[in-house]
Amino acid sequence: MKHVRAAVMPAPDAPIELRDVPWPDLQPGAAMLRTQYSEVCGTDVHLHHGRLAGVPYPIIPGHVSIGHLTEIRGTVRDIAGTPFREGDLATFLDVHETCGACYECLVTKQTTRCSHRRVYGITYGVADGPLGGWADHIWMKPGVKLLRIPDGVDALSFIAGGCGLVTSVHAVERAEVRLGSSVAVLGAGPVGLAAAALAALSGAHPVILIGDPEARRTFATRMGATHTIGLEVPAADRAAAVRALTGGRGVDIVIEAAGDPRAVGDALDLVRDGGRVVIAGQYTDGGDMPINPHRQINRKHVEIRGCWGCDYSHVYRALQVLAVQGRALPWADAVSATYALERVSEGLEAVAQRRVVKAVVEPNS
Repeated sequence: MKHVRAAVMPAPDAPIELRDVPWPDLQPGAAMLRTQYSEVCGTDVHLHHGRLAGVPYPIIPGHVSIGHLTEIRGTVRDIAGTPFREGDLATFLDVHETCGACYECLVTKQTTRCSHRRVYGITYGVADGPLGGWADHIWMKPGVKLLRIPDGVDALSFIAGGCGLVTSVHAVERAEVRLGSSVAVLGAGPVGLAAAALAALSGAHPVILIGDPEARRTFATRMGATHTIGLEVPAADRAAAVRALTGGRGVDIVIEAAGDPRAVGDALDLVRDGGRVVIAGQYTDGGDMPINPHRQINRKHVEIRGCWGCDYSHVYRALQVLAVQGRALPWADAVSATYALERVSEGLEAVAQRRVVKAVVEPNS
């Protein structure tokens, strides 16, 4: 009997285990993806610490992955109607089973809030099958939205952008960055780095990235940030520096990608009167933070937008960015280290300790 070799997270704070998971019974419309790369992202750290609700442990983490299709059953087509072939390099929308029939799907048209949605590597458990990227193969269930990798985009560049790039496409879309917009990005993780790159590609200037560590700030300048500020600078001085770069006003747009609730208060201090704040980093409950609604929001006439998850369009646009606008940017250089399945725990720890810009799992190495 065939099996999928996988790195399994059995429970919060428990050691990662290598397991053989049964090979699924492939129905028409299904396929297997031989995993070339998956990623270790901040969400996986949160999963390991038990900070996400409703996770069906044990799970196979890895919600953004890329690989080659094998064992396609029936006909599976891309968005243009072209059938996939075995051997094609592909990725997929990790969000699956969005119902298309509920209030959120049909009325408010925000499928990222569909209550029926399931997510590979997060809300599927081992009992559901090999549905996470920390495995040598991933089951593409019937109905999973596959995307063909465009010519000129290599697998490492895609996974280097990974979840951070896709999330940032949504965040920059929510921010409505325009030519000449001044933008501050809070957070120097993969989401913040990608947000700075996308803001620059959208014509923003200046693009100010605030965060640590220094190595990530250095990389941010290679990705399009015009200025960077470290967290050793007191918050009041950071705000003063941002105002000095923007004629004393503050930036038009702040994209929060830090994950620390205190960054939300900082964002409100950095944005100009009548500006916009997009909160994209608060994916877990980090606690409360004090704000002054009069001084920081109402008197400033500030617009605040949340940003949750992604849909097919964001993955599709991320691939187009890599293929066209972002080709000159060093996306692949974000990958600090790759890890075989046997060493996934090391990658998880490296991400938790911020010793790497991007950690990548290479299950078939």
